[in-house]
Amino acid sequence: MGERKVYQKIKKDLSQAQIKIGRDQLFSILKANKMLIRKSVRHIHTTNSRHWYKKHPNLIREMVPESPNQLWVSDITYLQKERGFMYLSLITDAYSRKIVGYYIGDTLEASNTIKALRMALENTPNLMGGLIHHSDRGMQYCCYAYVKLLQDHNIKISMTEKGDPLENAIAERVNGILKQEYLDYKEVYDNQKLKEVIDYYNNERPHMSCNMLTPNDAHQKTGKLNRTWKNYYKNNNLVKQYQD
Repeated sequence: MGERKVYQKIKKDLSQAQIKIGRDQLFSILKANKMLIRKSVRHIHTTNSRHWYKKHPNLIREMVPESPNQLWVSDITYLQKERGFMYLSLITDAYSRKIVGYYIGDTLEASNTIKALRMALENTPNLMGGLIHHSDRGMQYCCYAYVKLLQDHNIKISMTEKGDPLENAIAERVNGILKQEYLDYKEVYDNQKLKEVIDYYNNERPHMSCNMLTPNDAHQKTGKLNRTWKNYYKNNNLVKQYQD
């Protein structure tokens, strides 16, 4: 995880051991030992929006959820293997940043995204009304089977409209966290192995967008969560959502 999260988790132990070290000094130590997170570059696209399925409007402009299960965001990302790719479908609660559903497969078939959605629904059996599901306009999310599953559970459907990643910023950010911090390059994952990674992410990684709570802890809260990052883009609400 990033340096600020590491510092948050170890500063109590440092104090008990009477070790005086600030965040900037920790950053320098990590940098000198090549232990900072390296940003990845996106090489391939997983979204095909050139299809004849119905595309739904964006319902979440300037929306800031104030409790769990008000807004789920979904996306697909790729993991590179020695030969070819694997494709990871994720569903994340926008309030708590908790991953509530996932599935990894060798193809971009809609059946994989449906399996991720079914997991999210099984993990949240007592859904209240008003939940919005937000995604890009890829055919996996627009196909009849996926839309019907959402409608059967009275979930409102929202989609990006301009193809800008910032329209689905939270989902994109969670993709990046998993790939940069937890998923080893070219290692082959199955859903059991992925479960260990996501359990660690949900239970151990504090989020600056959730008052430095882990996603599972934040998922037990309601009301506005304090953001612990500085906003350098006051006039861009989409950039605000992109922080972690």
